[in-house]
Amino acid sequence: MEKAADRQRVLLQHLRPSFTSSSVEDIQSSLSASICLAGDSAAYHRSSVFGDDVVIVAAFRSALCKSKRGGFKDTYPDDILAPVLKALIDKTKINPSEVGDIVVGTVLAPGSQRASECRMAAFYAGFPETVPVRTVNRQCSSGLQAVADVAAAIKAGFYDIGIGAGLESMTVNPMAWEGSVNPRARLMAQAQDCLLPMGITSENVAQRFSVTRKEQDEAAVDSHRKAAAATAAGRFKDEIIPIKTKIVDPKTGDEKEVTVAVDDGIRPNASLSDLSKLKPVFKKDGTTTAGNSSQVSDGAGAVLLMKRSVAMQKGLPILGVFRSFAAVGVDPAIMGVGPAVAIPAAVKDAGLELGDIDLFEINEAFASQFVYCRKKLNLNPEKINVNGGAMAIGHPLGATGARCVATLLHEMRRRGRDCRYGVVSMCIGTGMGAAAVFERGDSCDELTNARKIENHNFLSRDAQ
Repeated sequence: MEKAADRQRVLLQHLRPSFTSSSVEDIQSSLSASICLAGDSAAYHRSSVFGDDVVIVAAFRSALCKSKRGGFKDTYPDDILAPVLKALIDKTKINPSEVGDIVVGTVLAPGSQRASECRMAAFYAGFPETVPVRTVNRQCSSGLQAVADVAAAIKAGFYDIGIGAGLESMTVNPMAWEGSVNPRARLMAQAQDCLLPMGITSENVAQRFSVTRKEQDEAAVDSHRKAAAATAAGRFKDEIIPIKTKIVDPKTGDEKEVTVAVDDGIRPNASLSDLSKLKPVFKKDGTTTAGNSSQVSDGAGAVLLMKRSVAMQKGLPILGVFRSFAAVGVDPAIMGVGPAVAIPAAVKDAGLELGDIDLFEINEAFASQFVYCRKKLNLNPEKINVNGGAMAIGHPLGATGARCVATLLHEMRRRGRDCRYGVVSMCIGTGMGAAAVFERGDSCDELTNARKIENHNFLSRDAQ
């Protein structure tokens, strides 16, 4: 038995174009998985990169709170992010010094200031000075882009463990344009459309693709209904990290200590009759209202990724596998259609078809674009945002991607074998879309990439 294992180990090393000490360890672990693997020819059919899968071992978020009125209105942004980062360490027991990089998606804050705040948050969370931090900004997909960047870096061999996160305080940093606009933009329609208010792009989608006000209001009511049901059933408890903070009374200045552990923008009693009374916000005869748009929110999320072989060595349960990512460009005037282009691209890159996807988390920036994308891709409504979306839970721009990853993976784990593949996607201001495909962690066993052998007729004499 031992001779056969040694023989295959040497042969596999010669067959690989190149290998490192860690890849040799991967080979060794795969050969010792079971007795039959040492001499079985099926071992030769195993993909050499299986142990190098990028996996997610933990994904958490803060509660999402209403900007300027909610639970984080008096909380510094770094104090929202730090507890979520700390939870990754506390709940997985990893050595924080092993983390190769922390990448934080963030949108509205001044770049260098937010970068400093994220570095400070890492220190508050217990990471040593040796662990670097950087930020990334691809508008509303920034949190997902952070996760994708870390996955790509791990795949490239830059490091074995990394964190993709997201942070936004729309209380501290409201949406605003600083400085003057280049007059040249007036000479190019596409450049000028990059400056359109997001609500106008929503109206453009509704008008161009005939998405009615009723359809939009129905989507909003459905989002609140599902989010309220998920909250009542405790389905967010595994992903939300309670955060101790303070609330300041605006009239008296009195401070009160609180623990924020529930999304505070959900309206369980939202109804079509109530939403139909709201006036359009962006266009006099439009259909986009405060009720069928995403909420302006504060929050953070964080995802811990690593090589599968490292996770296995550490004995960490695998929550999900990162399979693919795609970012695409679309017409800035109808930026909300982005998911309808990005999702097929990411699914194709994963070697799958839309029908293979069991769950979708599609950011509800506006009901108009959400309804359009659902109809355009002919998706089953029962598979989309099953626990509600941004119209109910909130949309802290830079954090949304990480929040969606956490929500998706925890729901996939709850559903077990009935849910293998999931997608996170969102539209992006200035005309883009992003999507990523994930596989449930326990759906991918040691022989996923091996040719199935019904009869083991090729055992070597050493193994018999």
